[in-house]
Amino acid sequence: MILLRFALIYLALFLLYQLYLNRTEPFGLDPYSRWVAEHVKTLQNAAGYSTVLQHFPKQITEYFKINNNYVSRMVEGCNAVSVMILFAAFVLAFYKGAKTFLFVVGSIVFLHVMNVLRIAGLNIVLTEYPQFGKITHDYLFPAVIYGLVVLLWLIWINKFVLKK
Repeated sequence: MILLRFALIYLALFLLYQLYLNRTEPFGLDPYSRWVAEHVKTLQNAAGYSTVLQHFPKQITEYFKINNNYVSRMVEGCNAVSVMILFAAFVLAFYKGAKTFLFVVGSIVFLHVMNVLRIAGLNIVLTEYPQFGKITHDYLFPAVIYGLVVLLWLIWINKFVLKK
């Protein structure tokens, strides 16, 4: 029963997100991804990395220009929404009342903050140590985000679902 609930919730959230992407695609990168990029820009500027964003609607991307150099680009896949959907579907499949929604919302806010830190960290690595860019992008930072999701799942199961 839990597996069916998970699959239905995941499918519903995935389809809603796909509908959102389809409606926003003609305008370039979707608004949520651009919002994430703005948070990254703000953080990088505060950390002393002069950052400008350049929007390219036809490429469906937002470029990070740091200290007058193009360092990376933000695409829809960078916004962590697919990870958040998977996370939310799993937690909601083990529904335990109103605290379920509070845990999902709080965790998604946490994952958003960690994702902003992840992207800013990647941009700093690409600026300061470009030779480590690929390993950081492909392995280190995905491991951090997925590791945090697993940690949050374990907290949910151990502290709320299995609690007697």
